[in-house]
Amino acid sequence: MDRRQFGIGAASSLALAGCSQADSKFKAYNGPEVTSIVVNKGARKMYLLNNEEVLRSYDVDLGFAPVGPKRVEGDGKTPEGTYLIDRRNPNSSFHLSVGISYPNSTDVALAQSMGKKPGGEIFIHGEPNDHKDRKRALRVRDWTAGCIAVKNHEIEEVYAMVRTGTLITLRA
Repeated sequence: MDRRQFGIGAASSLALAGCSQADSKFKAYNGPEVTSIVVNKGARKMYLLNNEEVLRSYDVDLGFAPVGPKRVEGDGKTPEGTYLIDRRNPNSSFHLSVGISYPNSTDVALAQSMGKKPGGEIFIHGEPNDHKDRKRALRVRDWTAGCIAVKNHEIEEVYAMVRTGTLITLRA
């Protein structure tokens, strides 16, 4: 190996060594298990709990018409009730996201009784990846279509801490 190849290899190794988990959106978490999540819509707060102990709290943005429970697709409301975290999206249009199991069978039946669809695709997520949408989200409170939004550094923490199957309760 000549000096040039050695120099390029050494520089590449140093560059990779400089890339750490701090630069990645995927964080590690080794603390107490998150046993449940509580969202207080009125206070615009979300709490990650280990049994009765609050591990973290976050200010949140909600759907664009947040008062009242979600009933139908397009109503701009964030659901109320008890659900599960049922999926994780590392390639979200909103930095990272974790899915909420809305709609449940009760939500579906209620929407159908009104001749409507219940909607779905409700997530806890970060800020929009699209620059124009992100600027709007930073200016407007309660800008989602019904999701719970936090800052990007906060969804990285939530994504690391919360496991699929975690109970989430959304309260008025």
